[in-house]
Order: sequence, then structure tokens, then C-alpha cells
Amino acid sequence: MNSFDSLSKKIDNAKALDFSNLFDSIIALFKKIWIKGFLVVLLIVVFAMGINIVFSLIGLAPQTTLPFGQFNIDSFVDFYLESIIFSIPQTILVTTISMAIVAGFYRICRNQVSGIIEPDDYFYFLKKAYFSKLLMLGLIHTGIAVVAQFMFFIPYIYVFVPLAYFTIIFANNPDLSEAEIVKASFKLGTKKWLISFGTIFVSVVIGMLGVLGCGIGLLFTMSIIYLPVFFIYKEVIGFEDTNEIEQIGVRDDYEN
Repeated sequence: MNSFDSLSKKIDNAKALDFSNLFDSIIALFKKIWIKGFLVVLLIVVFAMGINIVFSLIGLAPQTTLPFGQFNIDSFVDFYLESIIFSIPQTILVTTISMAIVAGFYRICRNQVSGIIEPDDYFYFLKKAYFSKLLMLGLIHTGIAVVAQFMFFIPYIYVFVPLAYFTIIFANNPDLSEAEIVKASFKLGTKKWLISFGTIFVSVVIGMLGVLGCGIGLLFTMSIIYLPVFFIYKEVIGFEDTNEIEQIGVRDDYEN
């Protein structure tokens, strides 16, 4: 477990990362945990659909299509902004649940990479001790994303990377305050923005290949999009309970 000062120093002193080596590690781990990743994506889809159904029943679901025959730039902008506003409550809840499940997935990935043998627990961070912090992070995540979306594409593309680090920072440092997690995420996301964006973009392209499996294949491939930030965090900050010799041995083991 890192203190915020320790995290900041490690990020400030972060070494340059090689895209090729990083992506080799992503593919190597994905081959080992794709079934677990499938379960993570499936759980998120099920929860998101359930939340959408509940919000639809109470009349709070956002409009998903433009009114017929009203497509012009003004109606599109109005539709875009209204959709963002009306989706905020639903987005907060979906984001919170998704972060909890993905944090559990990162814990499973960490065990895999570190050679730790223990039962997989996808709901580890849905415990009462963590949920209030996750809910606050979900609020902050949604708030930042909504403001960026109001400013349209360029600001949203920028903040997308730091926002992607919320979950991995939380999963490995759950004792940090919400403000410290946000600060650390933006610090790491800004420091490693280009390689983060590049690896995430390529991972999304690979994940989208699941479309070739009649759409349902996406459930099996999309979990790869969570792995770039996992490995960038690992290389920049590392896992506190794994010494360097152990890390070298385990790295050689799963890459061979």
C-alpha cells in the first residue's frame, strides 16, 4: 500500500515505457485471464442493463434516439446535451458498480502476475467498507466526464486517460482518500498520457474484433481494454508486496 507522497514520487521518477514490451505483456496476460475477463464484462453488462431497466420503469432513462424527421445541427446539439444531463444519475450508479467489479478484476490480475494463489473474488470491492468511497469516486468520475462532454470531443479525449486510472489506483491503494486517488490518477494519466492513449486505443481495436463473433464475441474480447493501465501502473508504481526478484521471476514465467 502506498502513501500519496510515495505515489507522487514514483510517478515523478517514472522511467520511459516501451510500447512493444508493454503490449507483449498485455497480450501474454490476456491469454491467461480472458475467461475471467469475460465474466467481468458479462457482470458489468448485466448490472448496466438491470439499472437501465429500473430507470426506464421510473421514467428517468435518457432518450436514446433523435425525434424522427428532426435531424439538424441544432436538434442534434440539444439532444446531445439533454442526453448527458438526463443520464447523470444512471451513469453515476453504473460507473460505481463497474469500478467495483473492474477493481476486483485488477486484484485477480495482480494475483496472477504476482503468483499469489487465492480464490477469485469479483465482488471484493462491493463490500460496505469500500462502497461509499467508490460511490464518491463514481460521482467525481461522472462529474468530470460530463463537464468534458459539454466541451465536446477534445477535452473528453484528454480526461479519458486520467479517468481510466481511477480504478487501478483505488484497487491497489483503497486506503487513500478520494481526493488523493483523483490527484494520483491525473498525475499518472498526464505523465503517461501518450502511451496510455496509444495502448488503450489499440486494445479497443483488438477488443472490437469480437464483433466478428456475431457480436457476442465482444464479451470475450473487450476485457483487454482494462489491461493497459494495469501494466502501466505496474511498471511505474509496482506492487508493494512483491519484491523485485519475485517480479522478475514471475514476469519471465508468464511471458514464456
